[in-house]
Amino acid sequence: MHLRGFTKHDSSNVEHPGTFIGAVSKLDYLKELGVNCIELMPCHEFNELEYSTSSSKMNFWGYSTINFFSPMTRYTSGGIKNCGRDAINEFKTFVREAHKRGIEVILDVVFNHTAEGNENGPILSFRGVDNTTYYMLAPKGEFYNYSGCGNTFNCNHPVVRQFIVDCLRYWVTEMHVDGFRFDLASIMTRGSSLWDPVNVYGAPIEGDMITTGTPLVTPPLIDMISNDPILGGVKLIAEAWDAGGLYQVGQFPHWNVWSEWNGKIKQSNTHST
Repeated sequence: MHLRGFTKHDSSNVEHPGTFIGAVSKLDYLKELGVNCIELMPCHEFNELEYSTSSSKMNFWGYSTINFFSPMTRYTSGGIKNCGRDAINEFKTFVREAHKRGIEVILDVVFNHTAEGNENGPILSFRGVDNTTYYMLAPKGEFYNYSGCGNTFNCNHPVVRQFIVDCLRYWVTEMHVDGFRFDLASIMTRGSSLWDPVNVYGAPIEGDMITTGTPLVTPPLIDMISNDPILGGVKLIAEAWDAGGLYQVGQFPHWNVWSEWNGKIKQSNTHST
């Protein structure tokens, strides 16, 4: 469900259309339909101006993350005031009201890339913090593009995977979501680029280093999430492929706790409607 799109049209007849609070007004309707779980499309703060010279509907979905810890400020009833506090409070209200009706909330998360584009893209967040740590880079600084969006988050780097786990824990413990759907999750199984003398597990190199982007049998990030005392108990759903051609449906490393989207069924349903 797209949070803004769900109630944005006038026909929704809610007081605060296109917001977390507006969506709360429709929870009874969803309950009457028999809905017991909502998967929210990305609600992290994302770059709505990435395609500012094109149609305003470009990137409407939200898959161009800037801040993984912040709910989307423009999804609040009061807009961008109060430095994002309203977004936190109203997101929590939405989740709390959904739970009162027996409806779980799954959050779509995008840890495969960010809004910073390729090596010629803007400096918005991670590029300015530590470009070589947070992105998969070739030796001359070019960005690997397994996401199809210009860059690839360096998920199995020790620093980056700790960041991702901390972020997921925050959304479970503080925002009370019931699980996650991981966009292009196969990227999270690829070996990281590390040009310092450590391997993907953070240990000193002994012999050859795993090539950047190599699919790993036991990806450190997936292992870390699966065995985390908090995250191991929530719903974990992998979109088990990426734009680099890595298709892992039926083979995603799951530790008996991950579910998968099926890409072929998804495409069949899309083309049949």
